[in-house]
Order: sequence, then structure tokens, then C-alpha cells
Amino acid sequence: MKEKDLYHLVWMSRPLMQAAEACVEAGLDGTDLTVRMRAVLEILRAEGDLTVPDIAAKLEIKRQYVQLMVNETLASGFTRHLPNPRHKRSPLLSLTEAGQALIDRTISREMAIMETIAADLSEQDVTTALTVVLAVTAKLKAQVGQI
Repeated sequence: MKEKDLYHLVWMSRPLMQAAEACVEAGLDGTDLTVRMRAVLEILRAEGDLTVPDIAAKLEIKRQYVQLMVNETLASGFTRHLPNPRHKRSPLLSLTEAGQALIDRTISREMAIMETIAADLSEQDVTTALTVVLAVTAKLKAQVGQI
């Protein structure tokens, strides 16, 4: 029954994220980077300079929590504030050279892990899994009015 399998898929997202986070955390050992700081650096790497509200929207978490994460990246020298020409009170956050180099090494290491895992999966299976997860996520958000 596909409903039962779909239910199982949704509930397996938690152990998947816990395993992924544990793997990420192990890879950060000795880098002075935490999982939550890594999330900020990854968004800036992918999107370029952003404000705290922009990062919060991308991560789909509260702005106040992102501010704490950002404060850690600033204190560690991985990011810096830049003037925001669109909004004086909401500066842009930018990667420093050290932050850029660190997130590049981190993502490279994580992609090597994904390459190992992907070796046992077909491209079609991965594409189908991604398509299903995206569709289920969108439909669940629609159920609670988040879209």
C-alpha cells in the first residue's frame, strides 16, 4: 500500500537527518566549525552575500536563531558584515577568505562521502527519491498553509 510506504518515508526523514548531521559533525572535528555555523557558511557559499532575514528564509528557521548562528560565524572570523545599500539597519553577511576556504574544504569532503554512497544507487533512483521528497514536502507544507 503506497500510503503506508509514504508514511514510512516521511518518518524516516528524522533518522536520515540525524545520520547526516552526525556525519557532518564528525567531518567538522578540528575545524572550529559547528553544524549550525556550517549551515550559515553553506548558504552564503551558494547564494552570495545575504542579510540575516534572507538566511533565515533560506534555512526556514526563525530569524532570532539565525542571528545567534551568525554571531558565532562573525566571532570566529568566518564571516563579516558589509553595508547593505538596500537597508541600513540590516547589513549583508559575507564570507571571509578563511570562511570561504573552510566551507569549500568541508563541502568537498562531504561530496566525497556522497560519491561513495551514490556508488550503490542508480541515478534514476536518486532522481526519483529527490522528486518524491520535494513533492511530499510541498504537499505537507500546503496542508498547514505554509505555501
